[in-house]
Amino acid sequence: MTDQRKDNYQSIFLSGTDAELPLWFTNDYQKYSNFREMAGGGNGLLLACKDNNLGRTVALKKLRPGLAASVRDRQRLLREARVTAQLQHPATVPVYEIGKDDQGQIYFAMKKIEGEDLFKILSRIARGDTSTSQTYSLDRLLGIVIQASNALAYAHTHGVIHRDVKPENILVGFFGEVYLMDWGVAKIWGRPNDGSVDEEITDGELRERLTTAGSRPGTPLYMSPEQVQGNRTIDERTDIFSMGVVLYELLALREPFRGRTIEDTFHNICNMTPPAPSAISKHLTVPARLDEICLKAMQKEPRGRYSNIMDMVGEIRQFREETMLGPTGS
Repeated sequence: MTDQRKDNYQSIFLSGTDAELPLWFTNDYQKYSNFREMAGGGNGLLLACKDNNLGRTVALKKLRPGLAASVRDRQRLLREARVTAQLQHPATVPVYEIGKDDQGQIYFAMKKIEGEDLFKILSRIARGDTSTSQTYSLDRLLGIVIQASNALAYAHTHGVIHRDVKPENILVGFFGEVYLMDWGVAKIWGRPNDGSVDEEITDGELRERLTTAGSRPGTPLYMSPEQVQGNRTIDERTDIFSMGVVLYELLALREPFRGRTIEDTFHNICNMTPPAPSAISKHLTVPARLDEICLKAMQKEPRGRYSNIMDMVGEIRQFREETMLGPTGS
């Protein structure tokens, strides 16, 4: 591990782990200290801080000051916390608690992940960074897609659709762990749109949010045609489409549907069939089997895609075993 990475970690001191609880012990917000803002968070404010009770660094997410009075945004922050907390999978982030800060604003605390997102990794590969290319071989990148897809599969079996699958939301830890992040626009199957503050985010509103609040221009590039068109029938296959776009970008180092404007991009998502990754990739030779997996996942009509994400994962795994790992899977 490099010195820079070591600096990101807090050493464990036995003297601290064996100490008695202090007289000022509290389970309230006062147990947190040493706040610093982290990158990301979207409409929320993401902070790293120390939990003095347990002596560990955690991440807190709360609403930005301008949104703190919004009943709808507060309700959605609670939804994100509760959905994430219930998705207890190795590739989802553990949520520790929901609470209120000193100003009475809601926050939730979760595991602080040390790593970087897949978009940054792919960006360095695209810039010709040899070290990154060597570290993240095609086999390892496919493994990252598989791990993130496993989290999707778990969510789908529990009635949750992510709806914002993209490289920025796939975090790779320094020790090889993978997390699918940001369940803030997740759709829960079977919930009625009853007009309450807890109503599902509409597809039109989702489109606006992803267009204006993304961490980089063009994050709607990963939306499915049914999301762009405002089709009310949204199921797990919309996440499959988005994961297909992620796989395409991993293979070709470019997004398949990017247009000069957002509207051009939406038109391409709904109408254009992109070239196979093998036809445009300049950094590697893309096997035909990966072309097929990628293009099937990105079919315009949901019925043309994989019926569930594990079918897609199964084909990627089979490709890895037959092509990269050998017949023994070693």
